[in-house]
Amino acid sequence: MLKKVDVVVFDFDGTLSAGDSNIDFGKYCFKHSIRPWVCVPSMIFALIVKVFNPGGAWWRQKMHGFLTPKMVRDFAPVFIKQHKQKRFGWAKEQVAKERTKGNKVVLISASPDYLVPKLVSDIKFDAVLTSKMHKDKPWKYNFVCWGKNKVVALDNWAKENKIIPNVVRSYSDSYSDMPLMNIAKERVWIDNKTGLRTDK
Repeated sequence: MLKKVDVVVFDFDGTLSAGDSNIDFGKYCFKHSIRPWVCVPSMIFALIVKVFNPGGAWWRQKMHGFLTPKMVRDFAPVFIKQHKQKRFGWAKEQVAKERTKGNKVVLISASPDYLVPKLVSDIKFDAVLTSKMHKDKPWKYNFVCWGKNKVVALDNWAKENKIIPNVVRSYSDSYSDMPLMNIAKERVWIDNKTGLRTDK
């Protein structure tokens, strides 16, 4: 028989940290390589597609189609070190508090698996679930962890650990996380600029 376990879920971008790590990494690449500039026309078209299909993978891939494994290897470590400074001061302490209450603490982010786990490597999460990228094609999604797919990611993690997740609290800054917030007993909304709790 599966055991029911209390779980607290955190979003990352705009919730535990200011900005968006995926977008900010793209901007970092623009500053350090000419490759992204060549892809600007396709990016503009991708932004148009985004309006009609915000949860889709195609436009996301076009936005980062310039990425190569070498660029990730060369740029990500320095970017991660810099981006960690954007994390809200309360983040690490709040995660620790949730753990002391006996809750499993899970981070679920739409940003890629080559960024987020390292951005929170100093915080003790029971699981860090992110968008899954193709190893040889870091611009290509194997799984987009956004919107309702965040619930899918949580369910898959729960099945792997043979538990039934009882989401007691969910922290987010964005309405795109409503599928996850809707299954939580308590919704904690965060202002993505200040890091302060807010009402949606």
